[in-house]
Amino acid sequence: MTTELSITEADMALLREQLLGADIERCAVLFATHSQRRDGSRRLLVREAVFPDATDYTTQGPIEAQLSPLFVAKVTKRAAKDKLALVFVHTHLDSGVPRFSLVDDRGEKALKDFLVMRGIQGEHAALVLSEGGLRARRLGTEEELRVVVLGSKRHVVFDPDADDSATDLAFDRQVRAFGAQGQKQLEQLCAAIVGTGGTGSIMAQQLVHLGIRNFILIDPDVVETTNLNRVVNATRADLGANKAEVAARYLKAFDERVSVEVVEGDVVVDSVARRLVDADLIMCCTDSHGSRSVIQQVAYQHLIPCIDMGSTIIQANGEVKGIYGRVQLLAPGLPCLWCSELLNAAEVRRDMMSESERKLDRYIVGSREPAPSVVSLNGTVVSLAVTMLLGVAVGAPLEATRLMYNARTPALRSVRGTPNPDCFICSRKGALAWGDHRRLFTRLD
Repeated sequence: MTTELSITEADMALLREQLLGADIERCAVLFATHSQRRDGSRRLLVREAVFPDATDYTTQGPIEAQLSPLFVAKVTKRAAKDKLALVFVHTHLDSGVPRFSLVDDRGEKALKDFLVMRGIQGEHAALVLSEGGLRARRLGTEEELRVVVLGSKRHVVFDPDADDSATDLAFDRQVRAFGAQGQKQLEQLCAAIVGTGGTGSIMAQQLVHLGIRNFILIDPDVVETTNLNRVVNATRADLGANKAEVAARYLKAFDERVSVEVVEGDVVVDSVARRLVDADLIMCCTDSHGSRSVIQQVAYQHLIPCIDMGSTIIQANGEVKGIYGRVQLLAPGLPCLWCSELLNAAEVRRDMMSESERKLDRYIVGSREPAPSVVSLNGTVVSLAVTMLLGVAVGAPLEATRLMYNARTPALRSVRGTPNPDCFICSRKGALAWGDHRRLFTRLD
């Protein structure tokens, strides 16, 4: 069952620019893909908007706009060819949040009958837009859809199931800062944390204290003695326990209402990577190139914002030469890690191999040396990432999408990057918004 319509900031801005501001109703058609979640729900991911010419209408006035059969036939032909869903958009001249009218009901029924006659399978949607807001529903039904706009921010612009109950008193100080609605948005998020070691364990701790109540924790590793200096909430009694399980124990102890799904596996494996599709936000706390490559593809392909982070201590001849941290938002309109030149193709290839494959490959020599790591630096980077999350998810006035931290100077600076328009991950020519229509670059189970 389709429950959500996801659209990029750029496409929503284009819709408003092309459709609003006239004294007559206007239309558009969106081509969308599907993103299936494990609970059976689906999201429609908008890939492209098409705008009809004046000659493509049979009727167009202040209370009704009707597309010509020829235009509808053209877009449905393409939808059938590429196995895409259709979202039919039209405007109302309302000043407030619009509602679907009886005229809309009749028009949608005709469109739905036409799609059935043409054999266009799947669920489609309708969206009505005005100067005061918007509303969406499954085509030809009264079942409304949540609408989420994604880019440097994650805006829930319409939610038929919005919760208006009182917020938990435990979060009173946050409500004073970001408002009750911001706190509700945090509580409704499902956050995936990939890697629950040095940064990930602190991330889990901070997010549950922030008020997030739904988690997916992914980690294949167990707690070792050398992890105890930085995996918070782990003790010597946890040696040999899965790191995600240790983090989950803390989350549940903090609040019994917390829902946690623990995945003991490597995110480069296809079935594990697919678990990320259930999330609303991904926190990338892993340290390998292969895992980062897979996680960011999920983020762009399924329109799920991801905050990637990492810290580095550079040492030479027994002396610390540099201490650095980085936090970066991966979302539509922003450069991916390939565009930012932060991934190494040879390292990605290595990480995608199984252990037996690595041993057989003559180009791979030896094993990686453990990197230096200190809990205080991890905590600093995680705090920066969680603060960035507040800007992304609850509308806090925080605009940075990429932060670079130098602990020795010390200095914190915001960096801007430019996405490659031909990038195979973050561009429209690449994986962006393809959802389930394209497979992930993962290791098959």
